[in-house]
Amino acid sequence: MGEQVGAEKKQKAEWELRLYVAGQTPNAIAAFANLKRICEEHLAGKYSIEVVDLLENPKLAAGDQIIALPTLVRKLPPPMRQIIGDLSDTERVLVGLDLRPPS
Repeated sequence: MGEQVGAEKKQKAEWELRLYVAGQTPNAIAAFANLKRICEEHLAGKYSIEVVDLLENPKLAAGDQIIALPTLVRKLPPPMRQIIGDLSDTERVLVGLDLRPPS
């Protein structure tokens, strides 16, 4: 994996997101699809997504203190945030990313 998706590389993304997964599991695939949909709807043109497969690079989990998978880490804007799961609860993801205040 290790792929970048989202805003053009020429422009600095305002939102830097990293999705940690362990292989191409159904949860990992669902998490990526849900994240991509949410970003397109709410952050169009202002985000980048890096997918990190911990089966390929297990040492990368330590830097962001990953304890469960899949995990989404918001690197930018600060502060760093983590959301665990397949990201199917759009409202929870929007609140977790600070795109929407808690209801």
